[in-house]
Amino acid sequence: MFSSKFSYLPASLLFAALLASPAAHAQTPSNCVASQAAAVECCVANSVKTDLFPIRHGMTLAQYEAYGVAVSNILHTEHTYLVLVGLSSAIADAMPPTNADGSANIAAQNLAVDAISYYAAMNNLVNTASGVSTQDLQWFSMDITAMMNANNDYLALLTPGVSLRMIDSYVVSSTTNGTVNWTEVNSGLSAAVQNFVNAGLIKIPSGMTQANLVAFAESTAKAIYAYKQSTNRKSL
Repeated sequence: MFSSKFSYLPASLLFAALLASPAAHAQTPSNCVASQAAAVECCVANSVKTDLFPIRHGMTLAQYEAYGVAVSNILHTEHTYLVLVGLSSAIADAMPPTNADGSANIAAQNLAVDAISYYAAMNNLVNTASGVSTQDLQWFSMDITAMMNANNDYLALLTPGVSLRMIDSYVVSSTTNGTVNWTEVNSGLSAAVQNFVNAGLIKIPSGMTQANLVAFAESTAKAIYAYKQSTNRKSL
């Protein structure tokens, strides 16, 4: 029972974070009890209609309702939403929406979220359930990250971004005069994953391979580098 109730907590947190574009007038589906999807669509439509939360990501109302159904499906695939929440908290901690000088740079963080969640999907860290696209996973990750940006420095205390900082350490140590030796980075990350697996510090879940994890780490390193270039940071 606790697990079932807990699985819906991110949904309420997600909806509370949807604060971007102005709300459009919503048409509530005619039969809200026809299916679980219809129930979710009604919830989304009524929430927009009453200005509880507005549409975002440049969606139409119909697209936003479909996204609400996708979020419901994500929350029913527990390992997927757990991985995405974990990645989002790591990004909010290690890759904030600011430049090195403290000025805002939301675009840099959003690009990082898009890239890292995409690589997670491509390397089997998360799965696309029925009615869930890679774009839905990216939007979900972006919304959760945006919510976690306002954390009163508690993420710095919990340090969920340590894995991203570890990956970045390989980028930093393989950079000379501003040029990254990506062959060296990839070799170092591959060896690190192998060492962690051998030591039992990483356990590869069913449906994923060590090669997937290495590929994810290598791709994430490039997303981190792009973020640092955009924000003028030397390291995370």
